[in-house]
Amino acid sequence: MTDITALVARHGYLLVGVIVFAESIGLPVPAALALIAGGAAASSGTLTLPVVVIVAVLVMLLGDSLLFLAGRYTGWALLGLLCRTSLNPETCILRSAESFYKRGKTTLLFAKFIPGINTMAPPLAGSMKMPIQRFLKLDLAGAALYVGAYCLGGFLFRDFIYSMTDRVQMAKHAIEILLLAGFVLFVGYRIWAYRKYTRPGTAPRVPVEEVARRLQAEEAADVIIADVRSHGYYDAESDRIKGSIRLEPNNLAEELKALPRDKDIFLYCT
Repeated sequence: MTDITALVARHGYLLVGVIVFAESIGLPVPAALALIAGGAAASSGTLTLPVVVIVAVLVMLLGDSLLFLAGRYTGWALLGLLCRTSLNPETCILRSAESFYKRGKTTLLFAKFIPGINTMAPPLAGSMKMPIQRFLKLDLAGAALYVGAYCLGGFLFRDFIYSMTDRVQMAKHAIEILLLAGFVLFVGYRIWAYRKYTRPGTAPRVPVEEVARRLQAEEAADVIIADVRSHGYYDAESDRIKGSIRLEPNNLAEELKALPRDKDIFLYCT
């Protein structure tokens, strides 16, 4: 935090804008810390608070708009790329999508405060064909809320922040040791979790060729193909695999109870 505060004081609005933009397009940089530092710098007279807020909101809106457009034209491909560092990319996407489906507009308003969801919300909105005017209005409100909260915090609690950064500087050696230990534990956990999630049977799948072969064979009557695409990727006019049925994903448990138990059921989503 000490380094960020010094850099913001030295390079001003440009540095705040670059850091905020980088986070908005999915890069792992501390935009919240830069905004707090920008607010503290404004409180000390180095910067002007309204200019810090305007610059940060505009570059955040620009970054989000780029992800929105990329999501509209690439769909799940971009979402998978953004979730690449997750242990299970599909779980990452589905968790973000579930939040979007359940909370809708509220997700865009508060997504910036939720790690993981903050980067996923704009491309999700784009891939689900949200009108760009509605997206811009909601995202602008969300960006203003996020930027305003952190900048105002830095502005009001400047002295506390500076005292904390001095203490952090004094404890820097101990923090480095803790960070190194945490990194080692994190790597070990990732290796363990990777081995766990890649074990056979964790997520049963069947190759498309195998399903096609069974549908063409005599055993086709013992196979059910079900479309479970989520809202935003499915409507009544959507094409489906020939012979498949539609299951409502928000009511999947109940709908599965109505299916026969003596047949093999294959589900497909987006």
